[in-house]
Amino acid sequence: MKLLSVAIPCYNSEAYMRNCIESLLPGGDEVEILIVNDGSTKDRTGEIADEYEKNYPGICRAIHQENGGHGEAVNAGLRNAQGIYFKVVDSDDWVDESAYREILNTLRTFVYGEQTLDMLISNFVYEKQGAKRKKVMNYKTALPEGQVFTWDDVKVFMMGQYILMHSVIYRTGLLKQCNLELPKHTFYVDNIFVYQPLPHVKTMYYLNVNFYRYYIGREDQSVNETIMIGRIDQQIRVTKLMLGYYDVTKIKQRKLRHYMVRYLEIMMTISSILAIKSESEENMEKKAELWQHLRKQNLKLYLRLRWGFMGQGVNLPGKSGRHFPIAIYKMTQRFFGFN
Repeated sequence: MKLLSVAIPCYNSEAYMRNCIESLLPGGDEVEILIVNDGSTKDRTGEIADEYEKNYPGICRAIHQENGGHGEAVNAGLRNAQGIYFKVVDSDDWVDESAYREILNTLRTFVYGEQTLDMLISNFVYEKQGAKRKKVMNYKTALPEGQVFTWDDVKVFMMGQYILMHSVIYRTGLLKQCNLELPKHTFYVDNIFVYQPLPHVKTMYYLNVNFYRYYIGREDQSVNETIMIGRIDQQIRVTKLMLGYYDVTKIKQRKLRHYMVRYLEIMMTISSILAIKSESEENMEKKAELWQHLRKQNLKLYLRLRWGFMGQGVNLPGKSGRHFPIAIYKMTQRFFGFN
């Protein structure tokens, strides 16, 4: 029995995937490392995946597929996962060994205990290249520590404090039961990975350790601001998909409903700010269409988001009105250290 399955989506990742895999090997036989070669053509990604499968039989598995994008690589990992819990670690990121051991110890107590745990949450660190100070995203103000809790026990999420793919480990069975399948050839699907299963999560546990190390610094990263603007259609597509999964205004659990509305609010805000920063009238039309899409789909949610603080900020009239959301965005950038 495998305690944890870790999927590593790899696309032309020869330069850094070894560091990621090596950081996960201390999990030993309780962990399976699923190295998903997503149709790499420019380097030795596939060969390296096969090398680790040969050298660590029963721990590392190489999965080769035609290129389907990050989402399809995650899907492949989930389809092949045999572990009770499931985690995604991107090939240019890594995990902290001491925190990793605490993570496994915690998961073990639930697997061999009487309680069922749906989602384990831990901290992640922005490993921004060249930054002297590493920003840690923790959830001490939002989540109870050291106990199983439900949505009713959640405290207050601060502005910019969201549960991301880097933070979560889901029960594998839960992901399969809620039919999670990420779209192919689409960027920014990590938002869907975190968001879509949430109404199915009944029990959670927050472990206050800095487990995931999220590297930021490569020019070709999908979170590079210039690349995000160039892929604004992808961001908008993911946002529309998330808007369509649930009518969040009808979710009965108040705190879950509030959190999911806030998540959609930030998705709408990011799409809007990217359009504004692009200084492209075509993208501004896409922004307007996105807000009209929400209005037609869910008027109640539209009114909540459009006339909230951020909704008003990104929809101020005229060119002068575009300076305010950009200023807010830059302040958030400096504080959290992303992009």
